[in-house]
Amino acid sequence: MKIVAFGASTSSTSINKAFATYVAKLFNDADVNVLDIRDFEAPMFSEDMEKEVGKAEGAQKFLDAIQPADLVVVSYAEHNGTYTAAYKNLFDWSTRIQRTVFQDKPVIYLATSPGANGAQNVLKSAINSATHFGANVVGSFSLPSFSENFDVEKGEVTNDEIKQQLEALVSTALKEIGSSTAV
Repeated sequence: MKIVAFGASTSSTSINKAFATYVAKLFNDADVNVLDIRDFEAPMFSEDMEKEVGKAEGAQKFLDAIQPADLVVVSYAEHNGTYTAAYKNLFDWSTRIQRTVFQDKPVIYLATSPGANGAQNVLKSAINSATHFGANVVGSFSLPSFSENFDVEKGEVTNDEIKQQLEALVSTALKEIGSSTAV
């Protein structure tokens, strides 16, 4: 199974990238490709800019990186209750090339934040619009209070109850996509 994972943040120390990576690696024997959205630069989207440049190369590269995946794992960072500006910009450019950005693939949507809300607002927004953009959401999870529940140095969830919930999420996702890969 090929998994593409990324955090929807441009932070070099993105907690969402760490969380997406952790969850993707819960799939045993999966080939995991972790993307960094900083590698997919695009100018600030506007219709005028689109007329000037046509397709943004970064957006095409992003779509090309998703294409070989059997599963996509995304963890959303939340800025003021919604997507980060950089992710939203990349996403907007991508939809102008291919509206179904997630290419009708199974997707796990995640979110985390330092606070107790765990970026639930942006996660709900992503889930609510998923079908419009070719995402077949096979699971979702919000990790609250990141620093209390995740060891960045070890790259893993430290809370046993949350670990069990994530393992159950992976098992459910595998049933949804019909894979024999197990946790």
